[in-house]
Amino acid sequence: MSFSRREFMQVLAVASAGGMALNHKDVLAGKAGAGQAMYDLPKFGNVSFLHFTDCHAQLMPIHFREPNVNLGVAEAVGRPPHIVGEGLLKHFKIRPGTPEAHAFTYLNFEQAAKTYGKVGGFAHMATLIKMMKASRPYAMLLDGGDTWQGSATALWTDGQDMVDACKMLGVDAMSPHWEFTLGEARVQEIIKKDFAGKLDFLAQNVKTNDFGDPVFKPYVIKEMNGVPVAVIGQAFPYTPIANPSHMVPNWTFGIQDDNMQKMVDEVRAKGAQAVVVISHNGMDVDIKMASRVTGIDAILGGHTHDGMPAPFVVKNASGQTLVTNAGSNSKFLGVLDFDVRGGKVQDFRYKLLPIFANLLPADAEMQTYITQVRAPYKAKLDEELAISEGLLYRRGNFNGSWDQLIVDALMEVKGADMAFSPGFRWGTTILPGQAITRELMMDQVAITYPSSSLNDMTGETIKTVLEDVCDNLFNPDPYYQQGGDMVRVGGLAYTCDPKADSGKRISNMMLKGKAIEADKTYKVAGWAPVAKGATGEPIWDVMEAYFKNHKTIAPRTINTPKLVGMAGNPGMAGM
Repeated sequence: MSFSRREFMQVLAVASAGGMALNHKDVLAGKAGAGQAMYDLPKFGNVSFLHFTDCHAQLMPIHFREPNVNLGVAEAVGRPPHIVGEGLLKHFKIRPGTPEAHAFTYLNFEQAAKTYGKVGGFAHMATLIKMMKASRPYAMLLDGGDTWQGSATALWTDGQDMVDACKMLGVDAMSPHWEFTLGEARVQEIIKKDFAGKLDFLAQNVKTNDFGDPVFKPYVIKEMNGVPVAVIGQAFPYTPIANPSHMVPNWTFGIQDDNMQKMVDEVRAKGAQAVVVISHNGMDVDIKMASRVTGIDAILGGHTHDGMPAPFVVKNASGQTLVTNAGSNSKFLGVLDFDVRGGKVQDFRYKLLPIFANLLPADAEMQTYITQVRAPYKAKLDEELAISEGLLYRRGNFNGSWDQLIVDALMEVKGADMAFSPGFRWGTTILPGQAITRELMMDQVAITYPSSSLNDMTGETIKTVLEDVCDNLFNPDPYYQQGGDMVRVGGLAYTCDPKADSGKRISNMMLKGKAIEADKTYKVAGWAPVAKGATGEPIWDVMEAYFKNHKTIAPRTINTPKLVGMAGNPGMAGM
């Protein structure tokens, strides 16, 4: 099914007029014809790319709270994406109290979420993609990765539900990260069985351990309106560090600027007049790469889940590169239009469109597929485990309330003094009074290495762990930032100085009012071990055991560190 532009506008007008109105003057669906104001994006130029990333297997509309803490250090202080809340609205000139303000910030989240409804969902994204393609039939749809992981159904189907959804969506090319946690054999099976001749799986920076041969296609060149364009793939460079290396034992990763430059030069030599990279580096890494590698017109980025309303323009030796990041959880669709004349990009337009499920009607074909693929699991997904009295969210550099609930459960069920939970950025949000279903719980923990653990650790080891993760997050050189956000900590209080030297950022570690002793042993619970052969009950069993004893979940008191030297940092608000 496809739409002409006129047909799509008629669909939006009907949706606006019938039953979708919400009780707020700024809800676009509540004003006849106002839906077009957000989604009627006139085409520009002759080359177009549509981009989503980090959907983390969210086929259904969800709530998702943006961070109130996204600290930048060194050159990144005050630079997107390290601006939150009101500072972000001012920087990008977004009017407070609007749907866009809700989409891009955490401000007034609970009320705004009730007002504007859920975001994302593949059926609603499919509708928006068809609208954009009505005026840009030549546009390439690019998937930035972290697509096959993040939900119960993706875990239980070994990623197949998302593979089929992306084919139906019309994805042309993708670049990966969490896909690799399905293992080398499964990734190769999908590429050969499902993607052959339909979807290009691109990663210029993944090589074989033995001879350094490319594992995947590095790029693809296609024509749009007679213009040759190239898309180069960049997989997450630190996959064997952030995730279990035994899942990709035969492959090496890395940033590989030299090879990226080689690929850019190669596609230019083959006639490409526009070159884009679909990257899973993270935005700070992309900004640095854009300053070092020349000839890239735009980097459509992912990994750090930053919804950036406008590109960051990086000057380099041969001109400039646009660096974008398209958020997460199927919440946004990026639209990049180029005017390519005289063999090069002359001008551009970019828009990151929030996907409001109350505004965009569900695509019937995609909705039918989603209903069918979920049907065998529906009773299990819908089972209510508890009721949350407070807001449960994950996103942010330090503990979120969902993370706090996980470490609270680990400490209680495991009988631990303290608990660690990985600094994952994915995971949907639950509003106060909402039921915690098994599906919503699995949104936080659905991984292929879910074992929980209880270990004896000395105070010295605990500090080493915190220092290592903190350096991965706050190293002033983004090329040494190797993972997610700060490890989430339960039971342990500490002070953090993000601007301090490596190994000197963590201090004043306290447990129940007493200082942690370097040579004393403490019982530490955790989950998601990267070491091979780890055993232990999966984290979802730990959570369900906790919910059996706590049917009502009181609002969490979030255990965040005392921060030093961050006063006035525009990447922090509400702490």
